[in-house]
Amino acid sequence: MSSKRPIRKVLVANRGEIAVRVLRTCREMGLSTVAVYSEADRGALHVRKADEAVHIGPSPARESYLVVDRIVAAARRTGADAVHPGYGFLSEKADLARALERAGITFIGPPPASMDAMGEKTTARRNVEAAGVPIVPGSPGPIADEAEARAFCDRIGYPVMIKAAAGGGGKGMKRCDRAEDLASLWQSARREAAGAFGDDRLYVEKFLERPRHVEIQVFCDDHGNGVSLGERECSVQRRHQKVIEESPSCILDERMRQAMGEVAVKAAKAVGYRGAGTVEFLVDATRSFYFLEMNTRIQVEHPVTEMLTGLDLVRMQIEVAQGERILPQEEVVRRGHAIEARVYAEDPARRFMPSPGKITYLRVPGGPGVRDDSGVYGGWVVPPYYDPMISKVIAWAPTRPQAIDRLLRALGEYTVHGITTNIPYLMAALEHPAFRSGDYDTGFCATYEKDLVSPPDPRFEQVALIAAAVSAYKRDHDEAEASAARGGEATAARSAWARLGRFRSLRGGTG
Repeated sequence: MSSKRPIRKVLVANRGEIAVRVLRTCREMGLSTVAVYSEADRGALHVRKADEAVHIGPSPARESYLVVDRIVAAARRTGADAVHPGYGFLSEKADLARALERAGITFIGPPPASMDAMGEKTTARRNVEAAGVPIVPGSPGPIADEAEARAFCDRIGYPVMIKAAAGGGGKGMKRCDRAEDLASLWQSARREAAGAFGDDRLYVEKFLERPRHVEIQVFCDDHGNGVSLGERECSVQRRHQKVIEESPSCILDERMRQAMGEVAVKAAKAVGYRGAGTVEFLVDATRSFYFLEMNTRIQVEHPVTEMLTGLDLVRMQIEVAQGERILPQEEVVRRGHAIEARVYAEDPARRFMPSPGKITYLRVPGGPGVRDDSGVYGGWVVPPYYDPMISKVIAWAPTRPQAIDRLLRALGEYTVHGITTNIPYLMAALEHPAFRSGDYDTGFCATYEKDLVSPPDPRFEQVALIAAAVSAYKRDHDEAEASAARGGEATAARSAWARLGRFRSLRGGTG
């Protein structure tokens, strides 16, 4: 149970654009803030935006952002009475929520028991099925081994989806169309799940032909209230990773929207949920919908809902965490159309290879109905250790065609030098006739790949490889020099902010 005391100081246990997003709302609410940062993020934007910052470890996430004890220690050291986990990293780990509870620190998220009930996908399926929520046919629990998986797939028929039991976001997920491919895909999914979640257990679902991915944003409080804030269509996906999200969905009418919203709230209440959550569904060609999973956190695409409703979902999270009531369903008003595009530091022409490096020039879009949620700035070096998303551009307009045109205009204004981004890919997707018509599904990116990706110019291929090698050498050389400097007279290189005591280290003193 969350503390009912007013929150005074929030530590944001994340990085990048979501950390900056949370810090902004905290500032509007008059709350003091603490950022945490790894070695690679010493000069990151979220570190600059916070009132205080704590160094929590080396660059790899498993040694910094994913270490529960370091997050709790940072909160204790700075006197933070609440922690907002953002999304990703520890946001869906009940271990963090429990550790904060033991320390008397408010977790701005759902109760640990709710996270357990929805965190493992097979457990979530059983819980919502017991509450009367329709689910995709699949295994009732994790499958022990490949032999058991083969027998189960033979019973329900191919194609099937192999999925990680302990997480989502497309990690450890493989589509299998034939029995002959099961062995290799099963082993690949196990390795990927183990690497992403530290848990290699898998389960199997029947694959739906031409499904659409539609999710419902729900909110619940400690007083038994639950509301639906409407849907987001997330069917433009590449390798199960969302690329473009929009609302309203072209496939829903008001009756279906209300039915899905009621089912989503029912699913959340079935596990005693509190705070922001997203119930994800697959919608088949007959417009029947099936529970997919519940994300027990705020989503990357939450600004789409904010643009439609005028609500600040992070503010609502903080208010619910300190015991306040949410607004009644009848006060939720949605207007117009909103679309979000995720901007990644990656090169679509080279199989979407990440493009870390220094941003030498940056101009972000603006104008009526445009929002840019970013975690970078000109001069910042995008590190190679984390997800390559650098920002999200969201456009709102009275109608869907106007929203698409507005987002295209905004992306056309977005200028980044020094790294390669997927902006041309996003614009090609938005301009594609299938997307424009609204008649698309989760196979959109694969089906129209040749229309969306321009092949690399062979004249520049060798130059690009040489440049990449030089960049990698320089990065390793700079890191080695920086490490050596920190081991010696590092105090001489501390910034003015550090000398003023703004930065802290878990080892004591400044860092």
